[in-house]
Amino acid sequence: MDKDFILFDLDGTLTDPKLGITKSVQYSLRCFGIHIDNLDDLIPFIGPPLRDSYQNLYSFSNEEAEKAVQKYREYFSEQGIFENIIYDGIEIMLSNLYKNRKALIVATSKPFIFAKTILEHFKIDKYFSFISGSELDGRRSNKDLVIEYALENMRISDRNKAIMIGDRKHDIIGAKAASLDSIGVLYGYGDFLELSGAGATYLVKSVDELSKLLLHN
Repeated sequence: MDKDFILFDLDGTLTDPKLGITKSVQYSLRCFGIHIDNLDDLIPFIGPPLRDSYQNLYSFSNEEAEKAVQKYREYFSEQGIFENIIYDGIEIMLSNLYKNRKALIVATSKPFIFAKTILEHFKIDKYFSFISGSELDGRRSNKDLVIEYALENMRISDRNKAIMIGDRKHDIIGAKAASLDSIGVLYGYGDFLELSGAGATYLVKSVDELSKLLLHN
């Protein structure tokens, strides 16, 4: 594998956002009289576009989903965004890829402004050439659109030179739609069946395995 452009999902791939995302969802659901005490029950919200998750998991209408997203952001923008940790080994891997002149890109369904803040918070923004995210109004939240936006802005014409890395089926499906190879990471929130079933080109169990695959060592 020899790729010049490496696209990374954010949540569940570069950082573990479980506490911040689930607490933000918990806060938003309370506004609808839904009380979830076990945060693990809200893990399915990690990865997919938020509006889709409220509709798919709680049968919210478009209007209710929009209100829920706004409530989610009340908590997330002030507190939840920082209830997040970077996975061990990620910064070393990014640094080594950067030194090897790989163009690193973030491709996330999270709004750009939040993704940028998180990367700056962990001081890893310096490694990335471009951040592709959604808009606050929900535009470009599907992963295939996020990936296409990144490819367009980075002027990547030879898609054989690019690869998408993520922990959920949406990352793999988005990569296939863009004719990209993909790596499914099993240390995040998608399991073997989800990622293999979506058609991941490669699967890795750890950040160390991912680093070895990308750096050929």
